[in-house]
Amino acid sequence: MEGKEKNEKEMKRCEGCNPVRKPGPISMDHVLLALQETKEDREVRIRSLFSFFDKSNIGYLDYREIEAGLMALHIPSEYKYARDLLQVCDANRDGRVDYQEFQKYMDEKELELYRIFQAIDVEHNGCILPEELYDALVKAGIEIDDEELASFVERVDKDHDGVITFEEWRDFLLLYPHDLTMENIYHYWERVCLVDIGEQPVIPEGISKHGHASRYFIAGGIAGAASRTATAPLDRLKVVLQVQTKEACIIPAIKEIWNEGKLLAFFRGNGLNVIKVMPESAIRFYTYEMLKAFIGDSKGEEKANIGTLGRLAAGGTAGAVAQTVVYPLDLVKTRLQTYECKHGKPPNVGSMARDIWVKEGPRAFYRGLVPSLLGIIPMTGIDLTTYETLKDMSRKYILHDTETGPLVQLGCGTISGAFGATCVYPLQVVRTRMQAGRLHTGMSMSDVFWETFKREGFRGFYKGLFPNLLKVVPAASITYLVYETMKKHLDLE
Repeated sequence: MEGKEKNEKEMKRCEGCNPVRKPGPISMDHVLLALQETKEDREVRIRSLFSFFDKSNIGYLDYREIEAGLMALHIPSEYKYARDLLQVCDANRDGRVDYQEFQKYMDEKELELYRIFQAIDVEHNGCILPEELYDALVKAGIEIDDEELASFVERVDKDHDGVITFEEWRDFLLLYPHDLTMENIYHYWERVCLVDIGEQPVIPEGISKHGHASRYFIAGGIAGAASRTATAPLDRLKVVLQVQTKEACIIPAIKEIWNEGKLLAFFRGNGLNVIKVMPESAIRFYTYEMLKAFIGDSKGEEKANIGTLGRLAAGGTAGAVAQTVVYPLDLVKTRLQTYECKHGKPPNVGSMARDIWVKEGPRAFYRGLVPSLLGIIPMTGIDLTTYETLKDMSRKYILHDTETGPLVQLGCGTISGAFGATCVYPLQVVRTRMQAGRLHTGMSMSDVFWETFKREGFRGFYKGLFPNLLKVVPAASITYLVYETMKKHLDLE
């Protein structure tokens, strides 16, 4: 009885599918039957697509026209698909694509698309079921969760009937200029639909079980290191201003740092900042995945369906765990950055850590941890809420209900990150002062808070905010650009 109901459900799902029963090797006749097109209909369709790109009606396509056409179709231009598409289509290498070359590309691409479509459609019912797509991805070494699978199907499934017809499959991948392997298709979907750098720009959602997860961590680690090194002078200036209990002025602080060791003084502590990128990202990411699974199990749901509050709790807790593990490195970094060395050089990392251990004890390495942890969940919540609000506003008022691309998401993520960091900035000042241990040795978080308020007023809690905000845009941009470059070098295209 259950088997009969299952078959009836499958038949209902596949009502709009068009299985091709023609025997023999795959040919253009199979493609036409799958699309329910005549040769004439197909010719008109390809002509129309060529005309869509050939806006100036000159009879051929150059790089600019292909790039403009892809942008109009919301295919990210920064992935160089326009250049690759021109190269693939341009058979005679004259730098332009005429209609014959364009048609030849279409013939070869649609045949290639049909072959892989048939390979995925193991039931041969003329459409790809979600479970068939999942199986094909798993065989390629890519395991995605239910939420991502649903998102993948939803992006390709234009009529939202829960299955992917060949026409929908063709429309999604027709202008993708690279080889159609399942791995490449997955990465293409990831770029077009999943690029999201608002919460965690270095590690994209959905690669915890990916066959190349370690390469993503390497790409993310190098991107984070490059971004932190490029903005290290602003970070050093911010920390120096945060610990000043008198009037904090930027120009005198810059002169003071310069007098300590010229240009190199601005990069003091950056080595530790770079070292903790990889372990912190890895711990946060894997803890987040485990907590999502735990919350899902406790609610009797899949981890993809834990909701916004569940994700916020998992993300905040994962951030707290990661920060707690690497916190001693952060404290030593702050001590190095705030060390006064008017006569001689600052101590090295080893001697600094040894002095803290001997003179203050092991607990000193976690001084300031409480305000640091207290800021994580509100910052994550504010960041996430602001990011989603800005993304929705961009989609509605700027993009006019079309999907946001990576650059828009970069802008939204940058603004939301800056706003979230500003809201919890007083906690960051208290943390830095407790870490530095100058005038606040042995003082609790509340003691430092009230001491700062009595001596400096509310303004004391925002010292160093300007250089902190100055580094937001370059940090996000550098991370994004280096991450994408590294993905290409590590064959994560």
